[in-house]
Amino acid sequence: MTQSLDHRTLYRLPWSLPDNAIAWLEPTRKCNLACFGCYRENDPKGHKSLAEVRADLAVFRRLRNVDAISIAGGDPLTHPQIVEIVRMTAEEGVKPILNTNGLALNEQLLRELKAAGLVGVTFHIDSKQGRPGWKRADEVRLCELRSTYAEMVARVGGLGCAFNQTVYEDTIEQVPDVLAWAARNIEIVHTIVFITFRAGIVGGDFDYYVNGRPADFAEVPYASDDTSLKPISSRDVVEVIRSRYPEFAPAAYLNGTEAPEDFKWLLSGRLGARGRIHGYVGPRTMELAQVANHLLRGRYLAYADPRTLSHGRSLLGLSPLDPQLRKTARRWLSACRRGCARPTDRLHFQAVMVIQPIDILADGRQSMCDGCPDVTVWNGRLVWSCRLEEPVRYGDFVQTVRRDQRPRASAEGERSALAANGAAGGAAR
Repeated sequence: MTQSLDHRTLYRLPWSLPDNAIAWLEPTRKCNLACFGCYRENDPKGHKSLAEVRADLAVFRRLRNVDAISIAGGDPLTHPQIVEIVRMTAEEGVKPILNTNGLALNEQLLRELKAAGLVGVTFHIDSKQGRPGWKRADEVRLCELRSTYAEMVARVGGLGCAFNQTVYEDTIEQVPDVLAWAARNIEIVHTIVFITFRAGIVGGDFDYYVNGRPADFAEVPYASDDTSLKPISSRDVVEVIRSRYPEFAPAAYLNGTEAPEDFKWLLSGRLGARGRIHGYVGPRTMELAQVANHLLRGRYLAYADPRTLSHGRSLLGLSPLDPQLRKTARRWLSACRRGCARPTDRLHFQAVMVIQPIDILADGRQSMCDGCPDVTVWNGRLVWSCRLEEPVRYGDFVQTVRRDQRPRASAEGERSALAANGAAGGAAR
């Protein structure tokens, strides 16, 4: 039986709306893939101008204290001025991180991006992207493609390398295989992220409103009337991982805005070398990393330098403060005595994260990530990036209301409101 997760034993990450580790910049809505679980509608003409990007950065500077900015989309590499956007971001004094499917990336471009100030790359790769040449590949075979990108980043050098994978009901059993691949490549893969699938189900027990007016939620790309689509939770992913790796030990989390016991961002950190994982860091190490960085640099930590991550042995000095880390230190010393590891070998730190997007509770409340890092800018306002289509289409976020709790209104009045709201949504597009 797997060990249950208890949020009271983990470190609740201190991130908030104005003081966070990350912000999310979207310079384009254009993409060169059509992923099944995508939150965004592809817009081939959706590039922002450099002036608009600069205005978004100014909003972050005014409203959000961050360590890094994820440059995403769409796919940011489709933007013809992506190198200049990275340079503008770096000039803000924050770490630019590229979030891409990698399709348009080559080594020369990566070197140009690094010269402009790029600090790291996060590749989103999974089996439901319809990638040319990989359409029938499962998550295990896609590790070949992940390795190609990781090796490219390693050749360029000095850049963080991370991989995102959306987890579906029919791919969750392959999560431990991807985790094993990440362990074998711990020297060049610094973070692996599993994003649980969520679809907005149209109909059912709910109606949808924007500022009191009915909204056609079926218009947004993440809405579906397929009730067979099973939502995956962070706990589901942890259970599958622990079925193969019982020692898997999350250490820190973000909870839900409406469900404090939920794990919206669940963060683990493990230490290893040459494909061998010696163990995990505990909640106290995570807390020390965040608090110390904020104390010394005025920001919560997002992306550590790859050179720092390769000196994991220095973390073992925190063992007296962290019971989980003491266990890891004992395992490492035991491996050294048995000849399975050498004291002179580098220990690498690798982050493993599970993200669980929005939950709709039984009463219609929407539980988002409390302290969400992936907040972006829309019309000068900070908004959730995973639901950006809603303000773009309707002028604000959609509210879910149980049908047995909605206010009574005349059928004619409701039809008029819905028609007016639909027209507004069309104008926004």
